[in-house]
Amino acid sequence: MMMKQLRGVAMWGLVCFVAVVLAAGGDSASSRPASGGVLVVLNKSDHEAAIVDPATYKVLAKLPTGKGPHEAATSPDGRTAYVTNYGSFRIFQQGGQGQQAPPGNTITVLDLAGRTVKATFDLGEYLSPHGIWVSRDGKLVWVTCERSQAVVELDAASGKVLRAWKTNQNVSHMVVPSKDEKKLYVANIGSGSVTVIDRGSDAVTSIPTGAGAEGIAVSPDGREVWVTNRAAGTVSIIEVATDKVAATFESGGKFPIRVKFTPDGRQAWVSNAQSNSVSVFDAKTRQLVATMEVGAVPVGIQMTPDGKRAFVANTNANQVTVFDVPGRKILTTFTTGNEPDGMAWARN
Repeated sequence: MMMKQLRGVAMWGLVCFVAVVLAAGGDSASSRPASGGVLVVLNKSDHEAAIVDPATYKVLAKLPTGKGPHEAATSPDGRTAYVTNYGSFRIFQQGGQGQQAPPGNTITVLDLAGRTVKATFDLGEYLSPHGIWVSRDGKLVWVTCERSQAVVELDAASGKVLRAWKTNQNVSHMVVPSKDEKKLYVANIGSGSVTVIDRGSDAVTSIPTGAGAEGIAVSPDGREVWVTNRAAGTVSIIEVATDKVAATFESGGKFPIRVKFTPDGRQAWVSNAQSNSVSVFDAKTRQLVATMEVGAVPVGIQMTPDGKRAFVANTNANQVTVFDVPGRKILTTFTTGNEPDGMAWARN
C-alpha cells in the first residue's frame, strides 16, 4: 500500500514538473514553427513584417516596422532580422501642392525568438535604405542607401555607421558580398551598372551591365555574380576574379527584377515582374530550362536551405507562391498582408 502511494506521488510530481517546463518555454506548441526555421515576409503597404511557419504557411506573428519595409536579412543564428525602411511612395498635399513623402532612414531590428521589435537604427544622413546583407559572423550589416548614392557598413549590435562608400550611381538598390566578403557588389537601377566595393582598399568601381540593373546574386561557389537588367530584359554575369561581364542573355520574361540561386548552385531563378513569371536557368550552361506562371508582379524569391522549396512574393496579387523546386511545380499559395516583397529565411 505504501509503495502504491509513493508511486502515485512520484507520478504527480513528474506531471507538475513537465507542466512547469512547458510553461517556462513561453510559446505554446501550436505557435512554434514546425520546421527548421521561419520565413520573414515584408508587407510594404502594411508597414510590417510577417513571421511565417514554412511548414504550415501560417502567419505566427506580425511585427511593426518603419514606413515601406523593402528588404530583410537575418543573423546567422536566426534570432534577429534587420529590415530596411525605405519610406513611403505616397504623394501628399501641403498648401495645395503635391509633395513626395519624406524618405526613410531607419533599420528595424526584430527579435525573432521573442517576436518583438528589438531596436530601431537611425542612419542619419543616409536616406532610402533598401538592399541589406548580414556578414557571415553576424557582426556587420551592409545597407544600400538609394537617395544618398551610398552603401553603409553598420555594427550589427549598435547600428553605428562604421564605414560608408559613395557609389556615385543612381538608385543603388541591392547589395551582395563576395563569398570571402572582401568585396561588395551593388546593383544600380538608374545607372544600369554594378558597383564593386573593395572593403580592403576602399576602392570603388562601376561596371555597366544593362538598363535597369536591379536583382543581384553571387553563385554559391563564389565565382560569378548574376544581375537582372529589368529595362533591358536581360541577365548579365560578372566574373568575380576579373570583375568583368562574361555574358549577357535574355531573361526569359519581361522586367526581370530578382535572381536567386538554388543552394546547390545548379539553377538560377529569375522573377519577371511584367510577365508574371519565373524563369529557371541552368547555371552552368546558362540555358533557360523552364518558365512558370505566378501571380501579379513577382518580386522577392527565397529558397529553403535544403533547396526543396522556393517562395515567390507576388506583390500586386498580395500572395506568396510556394514551389516544389525539383519538380518545378506550384505546391500552394498563401497570404501574409498587402504588397509582400522582400523575404528572408531564419533558422531556428
